[in-house]
Amino acid sequence: MATFVLIHGGGDSGWAWHLLEAQLRSRGHETVAPDLPSDQPAAGLGDYADAVAEAVGERRNLVVVGHSYGAFTAPLVAERLGAEALVLLAGMIPEPGERPDDWWERTGCNKARDAAGLSAIEDPFESFYHDVPRELAEEALRREREESSRVGGEPWPLTAWPDIPTKFIVCKDDRFFPPEFFRALAQERLGVTPDEIGGSHCVALSRPQELAALLVSYLQE
Repeated sequence: MATFVLIHGGGDSGWAWHLLEAQLRSRGHETVAPDLPSDQPAAGLGDYADAVAEAVGERRNLVVVGHSYGAFTAPLVAERLGAEALVLLAGMIPEPGERPDDWWERTGCNKARDAAGLSAIEDPFESFYHDVPRELAEEALRREREESSRVGGEPWPLTAWPDIPTKFIVCKDDRFFPPEFFRALAQERLGVTPDEIGGSHCVALSRPQELAALLVSYLQE
C-alpha cells in the first residue's frame, strides 16, 4: 500500500482531488490531500510544504503528486519526507532560484500559449473545465481561493532537483498549458519523456479513474 500525497494547483483546494482519492482508495491505497495555506497573503513556499508535511504525519511509502502550480511545492515535500516517487501532473517545473512569477517568461510558456491561441480563452469552463461535468465545474469555481502573493516572488529554494524518481504527465486536451510545450519542457528540465492522458487541465475531476490507474502503475516500476 502506498500513500499518495496530492498537492493542488493555484487557487484550488484539496477538494479538487476528491474523485481521484476515491479511486485510489478503492485500489487499496491511502491519500492525503490538504489545503495549502494559499489564501494567507503572508504564506510562502516553506509554509506550503509545512502544511503538507503536517498532514502526512508519520505515513511512509509516499508518492507525491503536484498539479500545475503545485509543482513548486511537490519537490520540496518529496525531498523533505523521503518520497518513493514524485509525479508532476501538468506541473510548472521549476529551476533552482526561479520565482513562480518569472516562470512564464523564462520557460517560454506565454509565447506558447499565444501561439496555440489559448491566451484568448477567458472562460474558465473552456480553459480549465471543458470536459468536466458542468455541475462539478461550477462547484470547483465556487471553491476557488486567492493565491498568496508572497509565493510568486519567492525564489525556488532547492539547489537541484531531488534525487527521487520523477514522472511527468501531460494532459493531451489541456487548454491552459499547450501539451507540446510541456512535452518539450519535461525533456529540457527533467530529462524525461512524459506520460500522457486524455483530458483537460483538471483531469482529476474529468477522468479520475484513468488518472488513478496511471498513478498506480508507477508503483510497479
